[in-house]
Order: sequence, then C-alpha cells, then structure tokens
Amino acid sequence: MEFLSAALLGLLLASILPLFFFFSFRDGIKHDGDNNTTAVIDSKIPSGNDVRRAESSDDFDVIIVGAGVAGAALAYTLAKDGRKVHVIERDLSEPERIVGELLQPGGYLKLIELGLEDSLKGIDAQQVFGYALFKDGNHTRLAYPLDKFDSNISGRSFHNGRFIQRLRQKAAALSNVKLEQGTVTSIVEEDGTVKGVQYKTKNGQELTSYAPLTIVCDGGFSNLRRNLCKPQIDIPSCFVGLVLENCKLPLENHGHVVLADPSPILLYRISSTEIRCLVDIPGQKVPSVANGDMAHYLKTAVAPQLPPELQTAFIASVDKGNIKSTTNRSMPAAPHPTPGALLLGDAFNMRHPLTGGGMTVALADIVVLRDLLRPLSNLNDADALCNYLESFYTLRKPVASTINTLAGALYQVFCASPDPARKEMREACFDYLSLGGVFSSGPVSLLSGLNPRPLSLFCHFFAVAIYGVTRLLIPFPSPKRIWIGVRLITGAAGIIFPIIKAEGVRQMFFPATMPAYYRAPPMQ
Repeated sequence: MEFLSAALLGLLLASILPLFFFFSFRDGIKHDGDNNTTAVIDSKIPSGNDVRRAESSDDFDVIIVGAGVAGAALAYTLAKDGRKVHVIERDLSEPERIVGELLQPGGYLKLIELGLEDSLKGIDAQQVFGYALFKDGNHTRLAYPLDKFDSNISGRSFHNGRFIQRLRQKAAALSNVKLEQGTVTSIVEEDGTVKGVQYKTKNGQELTSYAPLTIVCDGGFSNLRRNLCKPQIDIPSCFVGLVLENCKLPLENHGHVVLADPSPILLYRISSTEIRCLVDIPGQKVPSVANGDMAHYLKTAVAPQLPPELQTAFIASVDKGNIKSTTNRSMPAAPHPTPGALLLGDAFNMRHPLTGGGMTVALADIVVLRDLLRPLSNLNDADALCNYLESFYTLRKPVASTINTLAGALYQVFCASPDPARKEMREACFDYLSLGGVFSSGPVSLLSGLNPRPLSLFCHFFAVAIYGVTRLLIPFPSPKRIWIGVRLITGAAGIIFPIIKAEGVRQMFFPATMPAYYRAPPMQ
C-alpha cells in the first residue's frame, strides 16, 4: 500500500503540476451528542406585526434580509456581539424543504464556535459518522476522520424546518434583535451606497428600515442579488424527494450514496423514524407527478437500483404520493462590492447539494464575517467598511472553494455516461475510495469540511485519474486503452479546471497574494 501511495503521488506530481501551474498563472494574469426525542417546538417566533422590538426601533446597526439558516445564525451572532439587528423574513412559519438536512462535521464545529449547537437539541437530529457508497451491488464505507475530536463531534441530519425554527428562536430571544415577517421589495440606495431596505409587512403596510450595513441572505431564489453580484446560475439537475418509513439503512448513522443510472441517489436519516431519499434527475425537467409518470419512473427505473432492504419502503413511499422536487443550483461567488451591503448564504454562493456542504459554507462565512466586524465599534463609514470587507471574499475561500469544487466535480464523476473514459473515471473513483487509508480519509476530510485545503483536493482528484490510467495500462497497454487513458486525463481536467477558474485560481490556491488578504480594520 505504501509503495502504491508513493507511486501514485510521484506520477501525479510529474503529470499534473506543469498543467496546474499553467492554468494558475494564466488565470492569475486574467483575474487579479443530541436529544433524540421528537418534540413539537414551542414557538417563540413572532408572526405578522407581533414582533420582538430592539431597544430603538429606528437605530439598527445591521439589517438582515432572510431568516433561514444563514440569516438566523448571523442575526444571533451579531446580536451577541452587541449589534442591534433587524431581521426581515418573508415567512416565519416552519419551512418544508427537501435539502439543507445534513450538516457536515466541519459545519457542526462552526455551529459550536457560534454558540448555536443547542439548536440541534429537541428536533430528533441524528448523528452521522460517514458515508456508505454503493455501486453495482458492491459497497464501501467512508468514515469521517474524527479520531482527534470529542465523541459528540460528528455530522448531523435532521428536518431542515425544525432546525431553522430553533435558530430563529435563539435569535428572537435576544433583546437587540427585531425579527419581523415581511417581504423586502427593494434596496434603498443613495449615491451608490445602500442605506437600508423597503419592505411590506404581512398586513400590507409599506415600510422602510435603515442601517449602516444590509446583509442579504434571502436564499437561492434571491430577488435582490442582482444589485450586489454578477449571478451566473447553472441548474445541472433536480432532486426528487421522498420520506421512507419503517425501515433501516444498510449502515445506520451514515449517509448513503448510490451510484445509479443516470445519476446518484442519496439516503440519510432525518429523524429516528424517517429516512430522506433524494433521487437526482439530470436536467431542469422531471416527470409529471399529476399524470403518474413520476411514480412509474421511480418504481421502474429507480427502485431496482436501491439496496434491497430499502426497496419495499421506497415503493410504499411512492404509493403514498408525498413526492416533492426542487432544482439543484450552482452559482460561483462573483460579488460586486457595494458600500453598505453584503451577500451571504445561497443568495451569494451555491453548489450542487450532492455533498451536503451548503450549511457548512454558510456557517464558516458567518465566523469569518463576525471576526472581521468585531474590532469595529460602529459601521457608519460605508466606503471604508466596504473596502475592509473585501477581505471577506478572500478569507472565506479555503472552506468555500474546497467544498464548492468537490461538489461540482464529484457530481460530474458520479453521473453515468456511455463514454468509456467517463465510465473508467467513475469506476476509478469508487475503487480509489475503497482502498481505505489516506485514499478514503483524505477525500472524506475534504467533503466533511474538516480539511479545507484546495491543493489537497486538487491532488486527490488527479490521483483518481492517474489511478484509472494506471489500471488501464496494466498489465499490457493497447492503443485503445492508451487512448482511453489520455481522454480520462483530459476529461478530468475538463471537469475540474472550469470550476477552479470560476472560484478564482489566485484566491483559491494563493490567497496570500491577494491585496485584500491583508486589509486592516478602518480607523475609528
């Protein structure tokens, strides 16, 4: 095993590093332990105009648009630091979503850092210790590398709506947070500086709220992001979601990924009695639920590819009829620095939800932003604050770019393809992860948010490609196998380099070369 590791690493470095540095310099020139008892949450969240008032209703430090995971956690965090926060959320009732239900261990550590870990208590959240990967009747276990952490450190899976309600309760309980139900209709701007927002209350009253800093966290379908960034949204696929009951996972306390045809299927517990199943369907259209096409597709094309112990419960869930779907969106962070405003969460940056990294990125961003704002006694100098907060976009990159790139690359590798080179890449990825040791713990530490190192991700990705080529050339290379090997390497480059380019080569691999990396807090 040690010989194989050394051989792979040597071959990887010799083959890939010249190409890597070419792309780097080219782009550098172009772009400068939970309570598992199910409980009904005792809602302390205001509705309509029945809101918890800050000490001065006209004197806010920060306006936060949206009270999802990012918005509610940010409101609590900034309020704990003494800021007066006005949160405006379109709908304060418990959301029903089929994504945002798995928090990676790296995200759980950020939740602890923010003092919000008790938000997972009382919602029947389940511990997650790794993944089980299934392909063609075979499976392998990929454990999170948690040996150096306390026993309570792991991933968590849960009902997204329950988690959000707990975060909102935590924020609303603080006296300097005003949590209000309303729809933000526009950003108030004066001479290029954002001064606040206009919004409409539940009762239809139109109001304006002012603050030195407005942070937009209104989710993946944000109607405000175009004012603050250059959105380039890609929709590679859709998720069809069901809830399986009265069954057990093949490997409990693990997320399950089935490398199905045409694309992956995810399964994980969201409570002690329920298993979420997410069926990925490439493209932007899904079979109709109304005319029965969806049920037929799920029963005939999907069910036979699931582990046998889950097929009966899956078909029963399809017959029950509670089938939901959502588009899977990805959008690289492309901010347009604007005095008085900032984007955060899915409004700012999205990646394919295959790896469950969205909440981890959002919570890590909140930690970075909190640490940047802490030295500032006030936020009134909009231009100086905007210049200072440009460092946020660089400091967030290690975590965000690692998870974003891995999500986009893995999704493409895990999708079935008739192309022999893509087939070989998919086989090589499964077998590489099955080798164990550093070959599994390395990639899983990246996926989990425990090792946010883009260069490590780059090396493992091309190690998989080199591993696939090596298998093709042993014991006797043929012209056909050599050609497939060449196409495997170029295909791997075609997958990962566009993602890296969108993330920004300098920010991702050489953040210390960015001027914003060294920005000091403005003088006050």
